[in-house]
Amino acid sequence: MFNKNAPEPSSLTDQAAESATQAIKSTQRMTHEALDSLAGSVQDLRQQASALAHRGADSVRDTSQQLRDKALRASDNTLNYIKDEPIKSVLIAAATGAALMALISMMASSRDRR
Repeated sequence: MFNKNAPEPSSLTDQAAESATQAIKSTQRMTHEALDSLAGSVQDLRQQASALAHRGADSVRDTSQQLRDKALRASDNTLNYIKDEPIKSVLIAAATGAALMALISMMASSRDRR
């Protein structure tokens, strides 16, 4: 009745357990590899973001310095012009002030009409 070539039940159980163990180990190995790859990708993204932030900060710093230099040159040029042409400077300042006052007066009267 029993087939002599058929494996014993305990042998089948052992084989099934061994197959399950191998499947678990394989899954664990694949999971670890995937997590390692993900961690590497996250690290790469962090480094790229950090590099971009540094470049952005450097760019802002450089632009700020250029603006300060231009403002200083403009200020120096204005002072030199005032020293060289004091009467013209006063007349220009008075005309500019009068034009601004006229503009402000026009804006105020247009608001009053509304």
